[in-house]
Amino acid sequence: MIGRTTSGDGHDYVPGHGDESFAVQAYDLELVYTPDGNRLEGVATLTCEALEESTTLTLDLAHLSVAKVSVDARAARYSHRLGRLEVTLPSPLDVGEVCTVRIKYGGKPKPLRMRHHGEAGWEELDNGVLVAAQPHGAPTWYPCNDRPSDKATYHVIVSVPNDYLVAFSGEETSRRRGGSATTWAFEQPVPIPPYLATLQVGPYTERAQDASVPMRLVAPTDAYGEGSEAAFGPQPEMLALYEEKFGPYPFASYTAVITDDDLEIPLESAGLSTFGRNFCSGDWEHRRLVAHELSHQWFGNAVTCRDWSGIWLHEGFACYAEWLWSEEIGERTADAWARHHHKRLSGLDQDDLVLSDPGPELMFDDRVYKRGALTVHALRLTVGDDTFFEILRTWVAEHAGGTVDTEMFLEHCERVAGQDVRPVLGPWLDELPLPDLPAA
Repeated sequence: MIGRTTSGDGHDYVPGHGDESFAVQAYDLELVYTPDGNRLEGVATLTCEALEESTTLTLDLAHLSVAKVSVDARAARYSHRLGRLEVTLPSPLDVGEVCTVRIKYGGKPKPLRMRHHGEAGWEELDNGVLVAAQPHGAPTWYPCNDRPSDKATYHVIVSVPNDYLVAFSGEETSRRRGGSATTWAFEQPVPIPPYLATLQVGPYTERAQDASVPMRLVAPTDAYGEGSEAAFGPQPEMLALYEEKFGPYPFASYTAVITDDDLEIPLESAGLSTFGRNFCSGDWEHRRLVAHELSHQWFGNAVTCRDWSGIWLHEGFACYAEWLWSEEIGERTADAWARHHHKRLSGLDQDDLVLSDPGPELMFDDRVYKRGALTVHALRLTVGDDTFFEILRTWVAEHAGGTVDTEMFLEHCERVAGQDVRPVLGPWLDELPLPDLPAA
C-alpha cells in the first residue's frame, strides 16, 4: 500500500498562498466597481486571530496596488510584492490575540495564472465580470489568507452602475439605488474559505424558483427559455433529493448565475454556482453538471477539505450526486453509471494518480472525479443503503462549517457503520491499480 502523505494545507498544491500563523475570523469588504475600464477600488477590514506568536501577518493580494494599511487603527508598515502583502504589526500578538487589519487598495483586477492550474480569479466578460477563484483566484479581488482551511464570515458592500445586478456568495441585506450607482450589501454568516467567495456582476434579471429554501436564477433576460428550463428547471427537485440523502441544505439560499458568455466549465461557490449560456440545454452533459454544482453546497462548500490533497472529498461526492440524480429521474442507475465509468477507467493508465493525494498537476484530472465517485459507490455496496446515507448525513451534520481530511472520513465511516471499511476503501484511495467494484 502507498501511504497517504500530508500536503501541508495545500501549499504543495498552491505554493506561495496562505499564512498558517494566523486565521481570519471575518472579512468586511467595501468595493466600488466601474465596468468601463475595469476599475476596482476597495477597503478590506479583516479580523485576524494569531495562531502563533506573530510580529507580521502575510496576506495574498495579486495585481492590485495597496495605498494604506493600518492595524487596530494604527498605521502599519508593509511590503507588497509578488502577490504577497506582508504587514508588520505595531506590537507582537500572542497566540489567541485578535487584531483588526484595514487595507485600502485598488487597480485593474485580472486573473492570476499558476503553473499547474492555469488562470483563476477576476475575469472580465463582454459586459460584466465573474470571479472563478478555485483554487488560487481569491487574491485577485481582495486581500485574504488564501488557504482552504481558513474559513471566515463575510460582510460585503458593492457599488456598481445602476444597470448592473450583483450576486455574491451570501444573502442580500439591502439594495440602495442612487443617481448613477446602486449599492448592494451582503452577509455570509456561514464560515467559508476565500476561494468560495465569488462576485458576479452583469446586466442580469432574476427569477425565483419554488424550493424548500429561497432559490433563484440570475441571467440575461433573453437567456430564459426552453433551454434554461430544461437545464435549471429541475433544481428544486434536485434540492429535495439532496436534502433527503445528505441532510438539510447548509446555506440560506441558492443562486444559479447564467452569464451571457459561454464558459468551458461551471463554477461552484458558497450558495451560488455560475454557468455559461452554453449550459442552457437538455443534454445530459449539461444537466448532470447542474446537479453536480448544487451538490457541492454540501460536499466542498459546507464540508471543505483541509488541504487540496483531499479534493476527492469534494469532487468524488459531487460526481456521485450526479448519478443519484440520474437514478432519481428514472434514467441510468448509480450502479450502472459506476460500472460504465469503471470499465472506461480500466482502459486508462493508473500509474500516476493516488486518489488520496493526487498532486497539483492532477487534482482536477477527471480520474479524481470518477475514481472518487467509484470509491463512494464501493462504500455504498459494502455497508448497504441505510448505513451509507446515514454516513453521508452525519458527515455533513458534524462537519458543516469546518474542514476535514480523508482520515477523518474513514474514521467517521467506521464509527457509523460499526465495521472496518479500510480493506475496501484503502486500495481505492492509496494504491495505484484500479480495484474491482464489489458485487451489486
